[in-house]
Amino acid sequence: MGGTDKLTADIGGRPLLAWTLDALAASPAVGRTIVVTSADRRDALAEAPWLPRGVIEVVSGGGRRQESVRAGFAAFDRHAPDPTGVVLVHDAARPLVDPALVTAVAEATARHGAAIPIVPVAETLKRIDGDRVGETVDRAGLGAAQTPQGVRRDLLREAWDRFPADGPATFTDEAALLEACSIAVHVVQGDPGNLKVTLPADLRRAASLLVGSARTRTGIGHDSHPFGPGGPLRLGGVAIDGAPRLVGHSDGDVALHAVCEALLGATGLGDLGRLFPADARTPAGIDSATLIAEVRRRVEAAGWRPATADLTVIAARPRLAAHLDPMRESIAALLGIDRSAVNVKASTGNLDGAEGAGRSISALAIATVEALP
Repeated sequence: MGGTDKLTADIGGRPLLAWTLDALAASPAVGRTIVVTSADRRDALAEAPWLPRGVIEVVSGGGRRQESVRAGFAAFDRHAPDPTGVVLVHDAARPLVDPALVTAVAEATARHGAAIPIVPVAETLKRIDGDRVGETVDRAGLGAAQTPQGVRRDLLREAWDRFPADGPATFTDEAALLEACSIAVHVVQGDPGNLKVTLPADLRRAASLLVGSARTRTGIGHDSHPFGPGGPLRLGGVAIDGAPRLVGHSDGDVALHAVCEALLGATGLGDLGRLFPADARTPAGIDSATLIAEVRRRVEAAGWRPATADLTVIAARPRLAAHLDPMRESIAALLGIDRSAVNVKASTGNLDGAEGAGRSISALAIATVEALP
């Protein structure tokens, strides 16, 4: 890389590593992440504002890949001991990994014990002798290994019992270690787009694919909640007295939820349910202003900022005409943009569906983001 640290290389206003971690976090199969780095950068990286919420620790690695993987594995044992759980090992220099591939590898690992993505070799292979072609290599049955590579935790422990991570034998990846132990590794169809940044040209290509030349992006968000007991109703960050609240794990603010989903969609950062699962990991009754603040933080960490928001609230009750301007002001303030860039409309639902019958409220939002300078 000509002296460039590829993991800190700027892509769209954020380091390459941030893109990789967000791609992993976008897979529903990923519950917790350990980042393994060099000892001299561990403290700074642990405080990085762009780390996804799923990163539970940043640890120091070793001189070889296998020692670094062992250090990350030990951290998982400290946080969540699980003898037969699945561990995925991913190259930090692969920011373009498709979340669907991550999920496929995790699922195959759970079924078979170990799995890796493989891309068949398309080019003719030549063995080189000095500056001349020595011979043509038969490419039948050959493939290029990618990451993430998955293995069940008990099998990885078994492999390290035979070949300790700090021992004399060196393995280029986890599959090679498992092969040496005669542990079967299942093959998953890899992705040619799962680029590993190795050369300066790779970095330029990754930047082009991740950010592109566009300076704006658009996303769509939708949410719906039924009415429940108690009050007040909260919409767009505004409390509406005299109307029942909406049922949900949070405060039920469908308007802010739809805006959050639109912003996440515009920046390719997953969805609100992955960031704030409706379980014990998210406080019950959480204020949706907290949710939108976290979404805005992630959008900005990804090199973007909210630009506009257009929101339609569908509800037969209560009448919302008097509340639209306050909602507009509230949303603009939460997004840090001028009120002129926000539009809020209301529809009765034309007496159709649950909204039209007055049993629920839904919201549809379209949001644009612009690249940070």
